[in-house]
Amino acid sequence: MSIPILGAIEGGGTKFVCAVGTQAGEVLAKNHIPTTTPTETLGKVIAFLREQERELGQFKAIGIASFGPLDPRPASPTYGKILPTPKPDWTYADIVGTIRAAYDIPITFDTDVNGAALGEWRWGAARGLDTFIYLTIGTGIGGGGLINNQLMHGLIHPEMGHIRIPHDLESDPFDGICPFHKDCFEGLASGPAIQARWGQPAETLSPDHPAWKLEAHYIALALANYICTLSPQRIILGGGVSKQTHVFSQIHTEVQNTLNKYIQSPQILDHIQDYIVPAGLGEQAGVLGALALAQQALT
Repeated sequence: MSIPILGAIEGGGTKFVCAVGTQAGEVLAKNHIPTTTPTETLGKVIAFLREQERELGQFKAIGIASFGPLDPRPASPTYGKILPTPKPDWTYADIVGTIRAAYDIPITFDTDVNGAALGEWRWGAARGLDTFIYLTIGTGIGGGGLINNQLMHGLIHPEMGHIRIPHDLESDPFDGICPFHKDCFEGLASGPAIQARWGQPAETLSPDHPAWKLEAHYIALALANYICTLSPQRIILGGGVSKQTHVFSQIHTEVQNTLNKYIQSPQILDHIQDYIVPAGLGEQAGVLGALALAQQALT
């Protein structure tokens, strides 16, 4: 019996990562495509998939994990499309419709963070859990995850990067950069916010730079809110922050201080280093998440 071949598309604001793989999470081929216009970008995505299909065999399903906001509700008239976004030319871009026109096979479509969460659940830091959060902190901030073994959906999908957190303007007079809310979580703590506040990219800042203490503070405030509202069994942090290993101990301490022993759980009181953790799949979380979505479509 031949192994089912799956297509995976991780759609990002800067690049699309396309892959072909198996249900076991083995990536057989991968390609990075710059995000330009929908027509050009998706055309190159389909061309790559066609090329791999000729070499590896027909796909059984395709998973798409995309930047948003987007509509993941199959019964909605805007299902599979990007909703109004600052990204030029992408508002109402029909990602699923374009891919479906080329492939009449099962297709699953979700946010990039929900996809990454599913990948971490299959093969990474969320194995064995049924309720957890995956948060990416980088160019933007977004979150997803599973509740009782189901991906987080609802009205549309979670927008964890846009919660409001306390902002002390005396200690941090930075206005924030979110075009919608100014000083929401993303507006204060994303990579572009760090660069705008300190005048240099986050990856060039030394570990003892004061930016990291402030970053840990804002992340901890957000995580405390998620802990109180969603009660996750674990919080997984991906994106650029996951590479700044020195920040995790600061986040752990800040979360404990913020909660002030209100949540009486050993995971938070005694084992927080195993509770708030970096992504187990690292930079592969997104594309493996798309592969996991394809597996979900198949089953």
